[in-house]
Amino acid sequence: MDDYNSSLLNNVHPSDWVNPEPADRYNLVVIGAGTAGLVTAAGAAGMGAKVALVESHLMGGDCLNVGCVPSKCLIRSSRAVSGVLNADQFGLRILSGHTADFPSVMERLRKLRSQISRHDSAKRFRDMGIDVFIGHGQFLNSDTVEVGGKRLCFRKAVITTGARAARPPIEGLETSGYLTNETVFNLTRLPNRIAVFGAGPIGCELSQAFSRLGAKVFLIQRAPQLLPREDKDAAQILTESFDRDGIQMLFNTTVTRVTSSEQSKTVHAISEGVEKAFTVDEILVGAGRAPNVEDLNLERVGVEYDKRLGVLVNDRLQTSNPRIYAAGDVCLKYKFTHAADATARIVIQNALFFGRKKLSTLTIPWCTYTDPEIASVGLSEQEATRQKIPFQIFARKFSDVDRAIADGETLGMVKVLVRKGTDKILGATIVASHAGEMINETTLAMVNNIGLGAIANVIHPYPTQAEAIKQLGDAYNRTRLTPFLKALFTRLMAWRR
Repeated sequence: MDDYNSSLLNNVHPSDWVNPEPADRYNLVVIGAGTAGLVTAAGAAGMGAKVALVESHLMGGDCLNVGCVPSKCLIRSSRAVSGVLNADQFGLRILSGHTADFPSVMERLRKLRSQISRHDSAKRFRDMGIDVFIGHGQFLNSDTVEVGGKRLCFRKAVITTGARAARPPIEGLETSGYLTNETVFNLTRLPNRIAVFGAGPIGCELSQAFSRLGAKVFLIQRAPQLLPREDKDAAQILTESFDRDGIQMLFNTTVTRVTSSEQSKTVHAISEGVEKAFTVDEILVGAGRAPNVEDLNLERVGVEYDKRLGVLVNDRLQTSNPRIYAAGDVCLKYKFTHAADATARIVIQNALFFGRKKLSTLTIPWCTYTDPEIASVGLSEQEATRQKIPFQIFARKFSDVDRAIADGETLGMVKVLVRKGTDKILGATIVASHAGEMINETTLAMVNNIGLGAIANVIHPYPTQAEAIKQLGDAYNRTRLTPFLKALFTRLMAWRR
């Protein structure tokens, strides 16, 4: 509890906070002040609605406190370490003896998180005209939420309670102790050896970060590849990067039990049919998310939910109780901060203004912030095949892109799928150092029905890595030149000579 964490808590859960006296009735009561809740409350209040916002734990939710913000701070430090270790590739000679100062890395993380936290502070949202209630909220009936002994009457309510780290039922795990994204950023000393359960986005990002900061990392994955949702070619590129970073990856592996002593923990697993055991100092569990649906009295107000899937909603994000909506991780399959933001905007329109905005119309990209990053939008090659959608692939490796060569970042690619016979973009995957920045061009094209061929007409600055996307547009346009047209064009040119 240093000055940075004290400042953080003063913003997101002030100890001296006094809940206001409730209004007679609110246009909207929002339960949960993570990304979805904050966007819903701020947007509705900005349009003149009377809004109450309820949070039992920390304003800003996972994203600010234990998710996007601290993880990206840690990742940035690990990238700096990698830059130093590979400086000789750029003609630089670094003196030997350099090490990562892990306590300083974590202090920087806490400092930046504290700085950013003012954007999500209880005081800031109170100044927007929102009644902020710190405490556990639950439904009393279909028009009342109770928090701290006070009753908040509403016309409409929104559930935005988010999700938490899932706890896998592994023998000995609880008694041995383990970290999740909710606790790992409290570390002040680098574990020498760490086992990571799960090679999804959280597991992959933190495995690489800890490895680059000096830990020996064992990444354990049940599936045969990293990031099972991603394009296989993209996952293979990341596997090569992890191998260079010295991460020991165990695919097709199931952890059977964990034992521990005072000094260490031993992970017992079956990998490719062979029993294995290895000793570590810490275990990080990154095996999925569980929606926060407990202790809300959802049964009392007729809101249907599933403990694994979360609150059940229709395409307009309305629950089985027509006065109650949901947004964000508590009801979405894909738990991204930007998806929570987008669904909050749908709820504002549908709950307050009789809108008919649909979740199914959203085109949502996503990115895993490893090095290189993997960013995707729409369908992958595997998904298009499974759905029996005819498609054509246009791909370019960064080893053929001038700027990537100059940057020393040739491990990557751009892959775009178009519906066969057209230039309609079905999906795209980018593997690059800053793929999360680059994916927006193809997302914009998909949202606005701009075909791949049209991207070739957009002038890109040279040299940039994003020029690879334009080159795919050129590649598509060349396919339009049929043998007949090519022969005709050749004869025309010959005649003009």
